[in-house]
Amino acid sequence: MNNVQVKDRSGLKLLFVIGTAWLFDALDVALLSFIMPLIKKEWALADGQIGLVSSITTVGMIIGAVLFGYLADKFGKKNIIIITLLIFSVSNLGLALTTNVSQFLFVRFVTGIGLGGELPVATTIIADAFSGHKRSRMLILVDSFWAIGWIAASLLAFLFMPVFGWRFTVIITSIMALYTLVIRRHLPDETNVKNEKMNLKISLSQIWSSDFRRSTLCLSILWFIIMFTYYGLFLWLPSVLVKRGFSIVHSFGYTLIMSFAQLPGYYLAAVLMGKISRKKVLTIYLAGTIVGAFLFGTAQQTWLVILSAAMLSFFTLGAWGILIALTPTQYPMELRGMGIGFTQSIGRIGATIGPYLIGISLGMGISIPVVFFYFVVALILGIIVLTFGMVDRDQQ
Repeated sequence: MNNVQVKDRSGLKLLFVIGTAWLFDALDVALLSFIMPLIKKEWALADGQIGLVSSITTVGMIIGAVLFGYLADKFGKKNIIIITLLIFSVSNLGLALTTNVSQFLFVRFVTGIGLGGELPVATTIIADAFSGHKRSRMLILVDSFWAIGWIAASLLAFLFMPVFGWRFTVIITSIMALYTLVIRRHLPDETNVKNEKMNLKISLSQIWSSDFRRSTLCLSILWFIIMFTYYGLFLWLPSVLVKRGFSIVHSFGYTLIMSFAQLPGYYLAAVLMGKISRKKVLTIYLAGTIVGAFLFGTAQQTWLVILSAAMLSFFTLGAWGILIALTPTQYPMELRGMGIGFTQSIGRIGATIGPYLIGISLGMGISIPVVFFYFVVALILGIIVLTFGMVDRDQQ
């Protein structure tokens, strides 16, 4: 009994250590969505340029996810997560010094490399520490810290950004550099680091071998759709509210209200783990996201805008957490970093296309309801792939 309690306490500590890193990552991404309307006005940017601003971070993430996922398998996850956090946090300090959109794009690209590498490695650390339904619950719970980070960003944007400006506000995320000292002290040491002779080509070939090809393909498609939907919707949410007639400050307030809907979405998904299959839970959440996207795209009344956006927060973030719980179970421990990193890097392509596509579409005068229909079609495809293509290896 005492041993179990020690393991439970250690597991809880690991959850909060990794979860706090997750929180800072979300703070960074969320602040970008609030900064976009401000730099558009400050630098007189077109919608297409704003779409590029929102997408450049995810271009860096594509590189970071594959590179650091591989390096984590090769040299150990503890060392790599510290490196990625330092890249991500220090580059954010440089963001406050940018004076034009070109500088902004470069810094956000570097930030994306660190951020893209950190999330798959953090996921792998949690996946390696637990098993069975507990692993699924812990992965969803650690992902719930993303919602807390988004709420924190909403508060900063609503209370401080209108007074002190976006540069002062974004400096806060650079505090993550200090948090790496905590990470270094409290992460478990690894005894099963892979042979250093393993190279990137061999790792990639293994996740595409006959044993894992189906999982890698289906997970890549699902991550593409989830990230296409999430980044396309949420990076543009404040801007869409402004286009609908809300002031920037009021749109921050509305976004804060919507953000609180993310937490129960995660917690319900965690409760459902073990009660019904992860495929069924994910299908429910994808269907809920479809309803939310349709309602938000067509809503005319303020109350319906807020309600539908809350639905998007509840179901989209919950679906992300469920997919995080599903992905590590498809690969053995020695391939987990590469498996998660690669499939999420494909997702980052969707995360790049989504925001940029919205910017281009709005710039061409395409209506908001039509733009939101893009996501409805993508999510329907996701349900088809999940239902007929994905095999949940832990529950065969």
